[in-house]
Amino acid sequence: MADATAPASEPSPLRRQPRQARSQERVRRILAAAEELFVTGGVGSTTTNAIAAKAGVPIGSLYQFFPDKGAILRSLAEGYAEQLHEVLRAFFDEGDGQSLSLEDSITAAVALTDRFFRDHPGYPAIFLDVQSATPELLAIEEEADARLIADWAGLLVERAACEGTDLRQEDAHLLAYVLVKTVGHLLWLAATQEQGRRDQLVAECGELAIAYLRRRLPTG
Repeated sequence: MADATAPASEPSPLRRQPRQARSQERVRRILAAAEELFVTGGVGSTTTNAIAAKAGVPIGSLYQFFPDKGAILRSLAEGYAEQLHEVLRAFFDEGDGQSLSLEDSITAAVALTDRFFRDHPGYPAIFLDVQSATPELLAIEEEADARLIADWAGLLVERAACEGTDLRQEDAHLLAYVLVKTVGHLLWLAATQEQGRRDQLVAECGELAIAYLRRRLPTG
């Protein structure tokens, strides 16, 4: 599968990198506390003092690593995006994604993404709350989408070749762009719904993607 072209590295949101195990654990607790507070109380109403108290660390220790709440948001967002990318790449490169039909792969990938959102509720909580007003978070999400689009484009080209058809890279990229943007947006919305409604929307995401590809992919 074609890999995404890595963008230029952005500065780390951390003020300083935790090198000792104690410092790494402290950063982990700060991020875990921030995620919980962002989910339960919202990003806007959560303060760095509240995060430090929840994490059980002095506020001065928090500021040793994070200059402000925005840096905590960026660190969480980058971590979520990287983890989701690795989950999906592992599925397509090493897991059942290689042996399933394209339709079953899409259904499984949608379910994996939804499961990731459920297991990491801070991800949708952060982006749905402040993304549009925070250019840095929007840039992180755009970078994550670009990687997913490149992965999907490579998968579509490979699957087309296996079926004896020719799919140009630029056409595959367009199809992948539509898939990632439309399905991703619907999954964000699904994350805000009650359980039954959420399950319905996740199923519809898969059906939408499959119907689109059936119509647009060349057939042998």
